[in-house]
Amino acid sequence: MKKNVLILCTGNSCRSIMAEALINAKLGKCVEAQSSGVKASGKVNPIAQELLISKGLWRDEYHSKVIETVLDTTFDLVVTVCDSAKETCPMFPRVVKTIHMGFEDPSGKENVEYEKTLKLLEQELLPLVQNELC
Repeated sequence: MKKNVLILCTGNSCRSIMAEALINAKLGKCVEAQSSGVKASGKVNPIAQELLISKGLWRDEYHSKVIETVLDTTFDLVVTVCDSAKETCPMFPRVVKTIHMGFEDPSGKENVEYEKTLKLLEQELLPLVQNELC
């Protein structure tokens, strides 16, 4: 049975979506990733989306969603990827292990910054999720 991980950010438009796509693409045999935002923006950053498409990681079901839409899901792990999400991480109905691993937001920066963030997520976040859940 697959384990569930939630990648939590503030806006759920860039870092958390990239992490969700990476985990589902690379660790999909043992983990199902979802992402959401404490103050979800409601839209996916177009540069992040283009990057994910170019790497073959994008799925049409990825979208920016508010935390309330996933609160009923039983997660095995919650990872906060930005500092403000860590501060405002909601309490889940069931006790769930929460890990913080902060990544700089590339939004509004050069495209190369998005690639750097994706690479960092792959190098740092993937092994962590794999060790915890696979």
